[in-house]
Amino acid sequence: MLSGISDAAYFRGGRTNIMIDKVKIYVKAGDGGNGSVSFHREKYISHGGPDGGDGGRGGNIILEIAEGENTLLDYKYRRKFEAGRGGDGSASKFHGADADDLILKVPAGTVIRDPESGAVIKDMSMCGPFVLCKGGNGGWGNKHFATPTRQIPRFAKSGMKGEEREVIFELKMLADVGLIGLPNAGKSSILAAVSAARPKIANYRFTTLSPNLGIVSMGGDSGSTFCMADIPGLIEGASEGAGLGHEFLRHIDRCRLLLHVVDISGEDGDPVENIKLINSELEKYDPALLKRPQIIAANKYDINEELSEYIEPVKAYAEACGAPIVFISAATGWNMDVLCELIIRTLATLPKLTVYEPDYVAPEKTRGDHSVVIRRENSTFYVEGDWLYNLMGSINFDDRESLNYFERMLRQNGVIAALEEKGAKDGDSVSIYDFEFDFVQ
Repeated sequence: MLSGISDAAYFRGGRTNIMIDKVKIYVKAGDGGNGSVSFHREKYISHGGPDGGDGGRGGNIILEIAEGENTLLDYKYRRKFEAGRGGDGSASKFHGADADDLILKVPAGTVIRDPESGAVIKDMSMCGPFVLCKGGNGGWGNKHFATPTRQIPRFAKSGMKGEEREVIFELKMLADVGLIGLPNAGKSSILAAVSAARPKIANYRFTTLSPNLGIVSMGGDSGSTFCMADIPGLIEGASEGAGLGHEFLRHIDRCRLLLHVVDISGEDGDPVENIKLINSELEKYDPALLKRPQIIAANKYDINEELSEYIEPVKAYAEACGAPIVFISAATGWNMDVLCELIIRTLATLPKLTVYEPDYVAPEKTRGDHSVVIRRENSTFYVEGDWLYNLMGSINFDDRESLNYFERMLRQNGVIAALEEKGAKDGDSVSIYDFEFDFVQ
């Protein structure tokens, strides 16, 4: 298992197929472009005034649903995504170019979570594009700072930082019906028999190593359709990490109906015990899954002629659980239409697919928060703060008026007082984002 993701890799036909359904990535929206310091120059016009243009907006990080995709494979080897920076403003009041948005495609059903709290930021299910991180606004050019008393402003604002964060992408497939059961029970055969999906089918355990989706259409007058997912084979201990199924149990979460496939031929052991085993694993993973409606599909009815010892016990167990049971043969297609009709009638009585509501609460950002962090190394005091970072970008340190404004901001917002509390004395060095000066009380 690779850190931060869950995957299943296997070889088929000489190439590697990988199912990725959980990954943690870092995203950062683009910073805004800087405003320009410029003055209008034209023949016969000696005092043209400031004409510095504004910076452009940084690119957003936008999520969109990728139709037809059912894996997060695109995010296996690349974990860092940054949108472009806005263009800087220029002379003649020219506005910097806005950066292009960075669009990340994810499969339908991907849940975006905060890695620390696990809270849901967005469920990318049946929705439009979602802005995950907003780009920073561009800084103002010096044209905005001209006043009757300050007619030659030699400073402009720097662009604002774009939002950045780490997020977890967790894929929970959108399927009406989830096929569950032991390996080799015939789940893939059922999916292939009723839909256009073509999963690999073979008579051995763990043939299916990644979930498969298929659309089932009954046609006729009703035209009813539903989506069915073949969940890879579960085994005893799957809820605790054994076998292949534990990585894909999350895909059952959204299924409105569970189709419990059991080998009625007896070739894979007692059918009743097999049903109990799978239900036990579902309960250990999430007790709520046992409350999900189930239909028992007793498959391979055509294999063993001596079925009497299994039929009645399975019927009795299904009746005791209140689960409808249909005896079928996926290989021959016998009774498959009966099964599909029962599924459609059952789905009509159930709620729609679950869409998780966002419950992530972003940390509050206090407007006008001018707090700073001060640390001392020998005789040098290092000062940091988000507002200070933005302030530094708007200061022209070669201009006396701009420097006076910088000093006023430090005093008004308590930076000088905070330095004195930390023991700063005349002559000590103060460093604010690589700008150093001697402290004077």
